[in-house]
Amino acid sequence: MTDSHYVDVRDLRRVFEVSKPWLNRILEGGDRQFLKAVDGISFQIAKGETFALVGESGSGKSTVARMVVGLLPPSGGEVRIDNVPMVGRASSTERQRLRRRIQMIFQDPYASLNPRWRVAEIVAEPIRAFALIDGERDIKARVGELLSLVGLHPADGAKFPHEFSGGQRQRVAIARALASNAEFIVCDEPTSALDVSVQAQILNLMRDLQDRLGLTYLFISHNLAVVRHMASRIGVMYLGRLVEISGGRELFSSPKHPYTRMLLDAVPDLDMTSRQRLPVSGEIPNPINPPSGCTFNPRCPFTNERCRAEVPLLRDGVACHAIHEGRLSPLAAA
Repeated sequence: MTDSHYVDVRDLRRVFEVSKPWLNRILEGGDRQFLKAVDGISFQIAKGETFALVGESGSGKSTVARMVVGLLPPSGGEVRIDNVPMVGRASSTERQRLRRRIQMIFQDPYASLNPRWRVAEIVAEPIRAFALIDGERDIKARVGELLSLVGLHPADGAKFPHEFSGGQRQRVAIARALASNAEFIVCDEPTSALDVSVQAQILNLMRDLQDRLGLTYLFISHNLAVVRHMASRIGVMYLGRLVEISGGRELFSSPKHPYTRMLLDAVPDLDMTSRQRLPVSGEIPNPINPPSGCTFNPRCPFTNERCRAEVPLLRDGVACHAIHEGRLSPLAAA
């Protein structure tokens, strides 16, 4: 890992067993079944950067997010943050210091906040848990600073979560994430439960905080407009694998993988460019029994026999036999 990589994810895998109970298998027959939610993905994030993962529901984005922050142990591979492994060789003291610098913002701000606690208690919890500040007066002052930082009033600390709107609750969640002096924040669909106008406010707040505090984001989303606004680099996931990694501008101006093109062509053409668009076809396959070869091949108009037999490797930022063989130009959908 180089010094420029603050987050380093290597060959990350997660397999879930989804078999019937043992007795049912004995009586009814049938083998054990496994679901590959994440199948060997690798990416790096530089300090102060926003890296986004996009893809349809079921592609494995949220599973990656939970493994990166340590909420879910990986079945294989490694996650290193600031050169400290999240699982394995690091000492417990070293990992505990690292965990203080990592936080997560969840999709539903109401479900992620304790409804029985006042907002001041919610925001103060990380401060107390990591013993960052001594004295209730100083803790209260810090909570007031954090609420002001996210666009709320310090007096709002006396309220309960149900007294806020969805956007305000997400501001509380952001304040709680910042309370531990976090440097790396994983955002799992942080605006998908909000109105469009409120989404813009939260996204602008997150960008302002990133510029002010030097935050590093892993941003999970299925909304390409949101990703375009937030991310400097984007990884496109399909059925547990990365099919394309590119800079934000390059991905939208010159997509390579047919799946990326399909996602972009599904966005309404408000500029009415009359450009020929690739229609969305089929649905994401069952991850318990995925297609052989390239898992996108049943939905891809550029499939050949090699695509159905051989898994493409991620080379030059794209995992596609058609691109690697020169059958498909990266600029064709620009």
